[in-house]
Amino acid sequence: MAAVAADPAAAAVAEAAEDREIQNEAIPGLDDQWRQIENGESGRERPLRAGESWFLVEQRWYKQWEVYVQGGDQDASTFPGCINNAELFEDQINWRLKEGLVEGEDYVLLPAAAWRCLVSWYGIEHGQPPIERKVIELPNIQKVEVYLIELLLVQHNDMDTALTAQFSHSDSVDLVLRTAREQFLVEPQEDTRLWIKNAEGSLDRLCNTHITLLDAAIETGQLVIMETRNKDGTWPSAQLRVMNNVSEEDEDFQGQPGICGLTNLGNTCFMNSALQCLSNVPQLTEYFLNNRYLEELNFRNPLGMKGELAEAYADLVKQAWSGYHRSIVPNVFKNKVGHFASQFLGYQQHDSQELLSFLLDGLHEDLNRVKKKEYVELCDAAGRPDQEVAQEAWQNHKRRNDSVIVDTFHGLFKSTLVCPDCGNVSVTFDPFCYLSVPLPVCHKRVLEVFFVPMDPRRKPEQHRVVVPKKGNISDLCVALSKHTGIAPDKMIVADVFSHRFYKLYQLEDPLSGILDRDDIFVYEVSGRIEAIEGSRDDIVVPVYLRERTPARDYNNSYYGLILFGHPLLVSVPRDRFSWEGLYNILMYRLSRYVTKPSSDEEDDGDDKGEDEDSDEEEKEEMPGPSTRGSLRDSEREQAGPSSGVTRRCPFLLDNCLRTSQWPPRRRRKQLFTLQTVNSNGTSDRTTSPEEVQTQPYIAMDWEPEMKRRYYDEVEAEGYVKHDCVGYMLKKAPVQLQECIELFTTVETLEKENPWYCSSCKQHQLATKKLDLWMLPEILIIHLKRFSFSKFSREKLDTLVQFPIRDLDFSEFVIKPQNESAPELYKYDLIAVSNHYGGMRDGHYTTFACNKDSGQWHYFDDNSVSPVNENQIESKAAYVLFYQRQDVARRQSQPGSPGPSTSTTCSSPPNPEFMDVN
Repeated sequence: MAAVAADPAAAAVAEAAEDREIQNEAIPGLDDQWRQIENGESGRERPLRAGESWFLVEQRWYKQWEVYVQGGDQDASTFPGCINNAELFEDQINWRLKEGLVEGEDYVLLPAAAWRCLVSWYGIEHGQPPIERKVIELPNIQKVEVYLIELLLVQHNDMDTALTAQFSHSDSVDLVLRTAREQFLVEPQEDTRLWIKNAEGSLDRLCNTHITLLDAAIETGQLVIMETRNKDGTWPSAQLRVMNNVSEEDEDFQGQPGICGLTNLGNTCFMNSALQCLSNVPQLTEYFLNNRYLEELNFRNPLGMKGELAEAYADLVKQAWSGYHRSIVPNVFKNKVGHFASQFLGYQQHDSQELLSFLLDGLHEDLNRVKKKEYVELCDAAGRPDQEVAQEAWQNHKRRNDSVIVDTFHGLFKSTLVCPDCGNVSVTFDPFCYLSVPLPVCHKRVLEVFFVPMDPRRKPEQHRVVVPKKGNISDLCVALSKHTGIAPDKMIVADVFSHRFYKLYQLEDPLSGILDRDDIFVYEVSGRIEAIEGSRDDIVVPVYLRERTPARDYNNSYYGLILFGHPLLVSVPRDRFSWEGLYNILMYRLSRYVTKPSSDEEDDGDDKGEDEDSDEEEKEEMPGPSTRGSLRDSEREQAGPSSGVTRRCPFLLDNCLRTSQWPPRRRRKQLFTLQTVNSNGTSDRTTSPEEVQTQPYIAMDWEPEMKRRYYDEVEAEGYVKHDCVGYMLKKAPVQLQECIELFTTVETLEKENPWYCSSCKQHQLATKKLDLWMLPEILIIHLKRFSFSKFSREKLDTLVQFPIRDLDFSEFVIKPQNESAPELYKYDLIAVSNHYGGMRDGHYTTFACNKDSGQWHYFDDNSVSPVNENQIESKAAYVLFYQRQDVARRQSQPGSPGPSTSTTCSSPPNPEFMDVN
């Protein structure tokens, strides 16, 4: 005992050894301790692995431990005692590491297993925290992160109060956000987002909260600002109140959530209509209002919009459903759409269904839960059962596409293609997001034409005739014959533009070549233009009317010619086919509005100037080359040679006509002179024998004074309306089910889109049939009102009658049905996008049912008003939104994630309604 007392250090060692034996009889021997700490899988020599924890141990303590265990004496005075890292800390309050610590000089690193062993064997100094650090993965290297990132956290409304927090480079931005929310005591229901101040002093949004601080390039000392959404759904940084020009009386506005207009930014009614429809899809809106989208934002999808479109749409939904706005300005959303879809840049009118298609696809990719799409090979049925092929197709679709959009809007088609040559059948199942259904098209068409009879006493008649849409010119003549009593073979149809014949039609020409705006004249004739040598038929001559006008040159020596009036097709008997005969026939045909000179007005032609003119005319013969007429506008300039006058069949002219001179030297006064011209009405003299025998176009040239005295322009332009002009082609209403039936009927592929037959090894115009296999929760039906063809663009204003409730699809779904759950095939209407007007102009509005109140409203840009159900159906209905009945019932049940009230829409008593016209 004296020895012990004489050596206090030895006594302390002995006491500590005794304590260790009492506390833990399982402490391994010193050799085993060395092996566990330095070697093996749990020792210091193990490789670094990203995400693992390593611990700092003060270098001096660790060296003491090494001396102790290597000495081999558990009772030695070299015992290190408890782990003490005091030399590594700047202070013992915040336990902040000293700056500039160096591994191997100031500390050593131990893996978690080795650290736990040392703590269990030796303990740690009372009150000291363990210095745990993560292994992070840097480009081409892994290392233990000794120094953490230290950030200053502030709130947007209190930039002077900053809190300091430390994070690992491998921590997510979401952890920073959660830490800030905890530190600033933000309520769970409040939305927040982060901004960071960069080196240049500007602020950047930390959009992707799933990435690490290392990937976000965040460094120690940076200022992080947490922004909290306003109660009206806006963000303070957006300053939307300034743009909305909210008046003071509106600042405290509190209305029904969702009953919110959208400002028209300039031809953006198409966007407003699509957004209002989508906003009133209950499950999608609840998804955004409850912030479920935040966990599913996909920032790295190359097919998406980096999450920006989904965030912009979420902001819009939160504002519209906050109840604090009568109307909002969707300019941020509009700019975002234009940024990612250049076709929607600017302020041109667009199609609401096209925007809706882009928006659904963009939201899907921004919210796609599949972060890395695998390659999936499409497989044909190859004789397998439909159930097996359909299930495989849907699973393959979900392997690459899994989002709230797929959950809500995607269904499955069955597509059957049959080769017309070998009979090879190909069956595939394809997903769809909406149905574009055709409208039953009327196969008849109404054309307005002017009928010009041969009898000069009768004025031209305006007729409205019903003809087959895919008919020929001969069908037009037959239809007109029923009104006029004139045989169809006594008619020639012409397109007249700018006082000249743009085109003379053949009987076999298609009616599709006639546009609604064309001026079509049908002439009664007693012969044909295509005169045949040896035939005794009359010759039909095209005749233009021209007026001679003095040109404004320096000596007024040049005379110009301008066309006027309606051109004529004149039948001339072969035995009268001479200049004089033609003149007399024209005088007869024009007798209704051209007055003959009286005997007192007759002139023997002694005037020298007139003789000189006659002499000049005598030198001219009557050639008739024919070239294509000029086009009526830029569209016709691009129409090509086939759009011009095509009738140029040669025939032998009467010798008298070819050799006669007109007018003769000394005759009574003539009202006009005759001149051969080309098909465009301009003079074209030639003496080529070949050209002499081609189709002649004749011009009647009038002197201004003669035209003024003898030509009655008012009478010449006069016409009468036939009784048929008052007739209208009645359009019977169409049932929506008829459109769906048309969608599922067999059709033959177009030449522009052939199918490659794997059996024939060539492209074929196969027959195709689409069937509905699986229907989505929300079924979007696009009525194809806009028709485009080579010759025309038109909007079908057919009234489509659609049910508000109980739209039954059971007869259209070919998948074996669950007879015990009929609500799986029944739908109720929840929204309609309307289009009023024509192709080039128009206006979009929306009918929508509020998911909370069940009340229908009419959305017209800024304006919103309640409506009755009986006001929803109209010719303007363009895109229909239907909700499956089982979904509506599920959402109305207590405890469901959806709205607490039923989404079945009802009619309020005596609502106000805005006149949509």
